[in-house]
Amino acid sequence: MLSNNSKSVDKSGVDIVLRQDNATVCVYGRIDIDSSPAIRGRLLTLIEAPHTKIVSIDLSAVTHIDSSGLATLIEALKIARAHRTELRLEGLDDRLLRLFEFTGVLSLFDGSVRR
Repeated sequence: MLSNNSKSVDKSGVDIVLRQDNATVCVYGRIDIDSSPAIRGRLLTLIEAPHTKIVSIDLSAVTHIDSSGLATLIEALKIARAHRTELRLEGLDDRLLRLFEFTGVLSLFDGSVRR
């Protein structure tokens, strides 16, 4: 688990910015067992939309991520590939970058990561 602070209750959510054929998903707060299902639903809706070619996930405001959050990102990547949608990670700070490297998640995204 990764946490920026010791607060057990962090507000979390998703803001989406849509453009012609791409979307940016700005995730903030905690990505954990409680918030992962909602985040998953929002991501899949975008990925499965016929006009969406690129979905960027901005993680710069994420304060905590657990194994269910990592699993959500991996599942979204698998579904994106099946729909021929490019899924990118953005806003990885040093702690997220280290976590993603250590768990092998970073290598799954084939260089589609921006800091």
